[in-house]
Amino acid sequence: MSAALPTSSREWHLVARPHGWPKAEDFALREVSVVAPAEGRVLVRNKYFSVDPYMRGRMNDVKSYAPPFKLDHPMEGGAVGEVIASNAEGIAVGDHVLHGLGWREYSDVPAEHALKVDPDLAPLSAYLGVLGMTGMTAYAGLFEVASFKEGDAVFVSGAAGAVGSQVGQLAKLKGASRVIGSAGSDEKVRLLVEEYGFDAAFNYKSGPVRDQLEAAAPDGIDVYFDNVGGEHLEAALASFNVHGRATICGMIAQYNATEPVPGPRNMALIIGKRLRLQGMLVNDHAALQPQFVKEVAGWLASGELKYNETVVEGIEHGFDAFLGLLRGENTGKMIVSVA
Repeated sequence: MSAALPTSSREWHLVARPHGWPKAEDFALREVSVVAPAEGRVLVRNKYFSVDPYMRGRMNDVKSYAPPFKLDHPMEGGAVGEVIASNAEGIAVGDHVLHGLGWREYSDVPAEHALKVDPDLAPLSAYLGVLGMTGMTAYAGLFEVASFKEGDAVFVSGAAGAVGSQVGQLAKLKGASRVIGSAGSDEKVRLLVEEYGFDAAFNYKSGPVRDQLEAAAPDGIDVYFDNVGGEHLEAALASFNVHGRATICGMIAQYNATEPVPGPRNMALIIGKRLRLQGMLVNDHAALQPQFVKEVAGWLASGELKYNETVVEGIEHGFDAFLGLLRGENTGKMIVSVA
């Protein structure tokens, strides 16, 4: 155990279910009491927490792969911090841990759900992004779900985000013949080509996605990593070569829609081209974790893999960070620094 615990903690609660785009009044930053951890639990002072697109779905009261956030309860998500009190074997005060009870200053975490991380291997924030769930999503989605092989031409939507930027770089490291990305600003397009090493990139706001993709991939694509859905998926279907594979990871373009979104109009191409479109959830690929950490940590150490973070300072700006993420204001992983 530890002495001199804090008496209170601020945490973000969902107080109303958003209709369409989330509004500030749907959320509240509340102060709660802090108590010493019970047996088998640890108290963590969070340094950073993650905001992610999937959280928008958990704000709806619908049955899905993850239960909806409860109203008037703290929201959840990835967080990393320092243990300041421990009532559990194997985790000591001063250890740094990754856990799933973010959106708050202090988290009372079951020890079995706290994963010790090494701040000397990488910055703590990296365990929420490039070495965390988003990095693992990129790794498993490209290599296991999309069955990537050397020589494939790869198209990534949302390519300047935390997952997309890593997908493109991993494909290049493993011998892709061509990597194309789409992003929402000319600045992000430059970043994809100049910093992340994409062969081509385009601003999807500058013209029809289908036309821009055809120009960037004149010989077609073999793999599509979908973070966006909508017009991007339709364009990918048109550009696919025979036996193309798509990893359907996210569809951020429709997360705030209040009416049903039309599907791609060219789905019949799936038949003649013998395409495989597969949805993915990162939790299905836990067996890849040791291989992922070993390989990606090596690429980070060598400088072959680059990453960006957009860090929003202060827990009081947690909602602003989340809304900024949905608007595409981040480059790389969107993270809230709690202090």
